[in-house]
Amino acid sequence: MSAILETRGLSAAYGPTQVLQSIDLAVEQGGIATLLGANGAGKTTTLRALCNMMVRLSGEVRFDGERIDGKATEDIVRRGIGHVPEGRGTFVSLSVEENLRLGAHTRRDKQVARDFERVYGYFPRLKERRNQQAGTLSGGEQQMLAISRALMLRPKLLLLDEPSFGLAPLVVQEIFHILRTINQQEGVSMLLVEQNANIALALAGRAYLLETGRIIMHGPSAVIGSDESVRRAYLGY
Repeated sequence: MSAILETRGLSAAYGPTQVLQSIDLAVEQGGIATLLGANGAGKTTTLRALCNMMVRLSGEVRFDGERIDGKATEDIVRRGIGHVPEGRGTFVSLSVEENLRLGAHTRRDKQVARDFERVYGYFPRLKERRNQQAGTLSGGEQQMLAISRALMLRPKLLLLDEPSFGLAPLVVQEIFHILRTINQQEGVSMLLVEQNANIALALAGRAYLLETGRIIMHGPSAVIGSDESVRRAYLGY
């Protein structure tokens, strides 16, 4: 299967501080890949680099067959990359529905109203709270809102940064079950950054292990997850 996203020699820096060093990774069309590593390894920076956000880049990023490195972030979003950032990025003073409408602001088609019902189908609690101020939602509901806001873009690829962070285990299971459903039913590809290695490896078909800005191992998730030395040294179980 062809790759919807591919990087070659991707490096990124914040000012003079080099964070990523010659990253090569790929996400298959309709597939899910996960990027694992300790805090400070460069996982969040990788997602920012793919969207050309707040970093200085070199190397190639190809999305859906075209190079996007050097493109403006808004142009990258228009091409179909949705980003669910670390910390959720909820607009706390706006209602649930206003947050969702912001997610569709780059679209020019007439299907936006239908897509409200589509995302409410995945997350019924958001429909119940659609007029509620987003800042009053629980942590799990805010994460659901962040994912739904990205889905309003009608993305081909979702970049997910620590979707389990700070959430109760049952809520995490629910959210990851819905992510799998979205992938299977809609064919949305996903690149997942996640500290919870167990649940990330269970969702993804392919895994990349990042250490101090370099990919040190990659392969099928089942192979990475079954390597005892990798589990002990990097995955924490």
